[in-house]
Amino acid sequence: MTVLENVLVASPYGIGEKSLEKARDLLKFVEIFNLKDEYSENLSYGQQKLLEFVRVLMQDPVLILLDEPTAGINPALVEKLLRCFRALHEQGKTLIIVEHNIPLINDICEKVIVLHHGQKISEGKPEDIQHDKIVQEAYLGVG
Repeated sequence: MTVLENVLVASPYGIGEKSLEKARDLLKFVEIFNLKDEYSENLSYGQQKLLEFVRVLMQDPVLILLDEPTAGINPALVEKLLRCFRALHEQGKTLIIVEHNIPLINDICEKVIVLHHGQKISEGKPEDIQHDKIVQEAYLGVG
């Protein structure tokens, strides 16, 4: 299937003019509209992640859960995703992100929860978490 067909399949409204317009808008939003006629199997790994993200956005979610959204993608695509995350936040969307890219988390998150072996060891603003002795000991061996 093409990129556009992949997005349309995710539409809760079926494949009509409303869905087509929304799909085009979202592909423009993540800056891959130029790939709309490309077969998805020909996309780079990062472009495929953007396509997956658009498929989620077709559902118009209020809450978006993302697991390692920037893993394995190049810095240019990471920046593109960050712009999208910020824009979605401005639209009133809530994003919950599981991510090991600490600079990214510090840059975009209002609140951070740190887990260690499945247990919460800290919670707060990114700048507070950075100086948390328990977090430093658990992840940096400092202490």
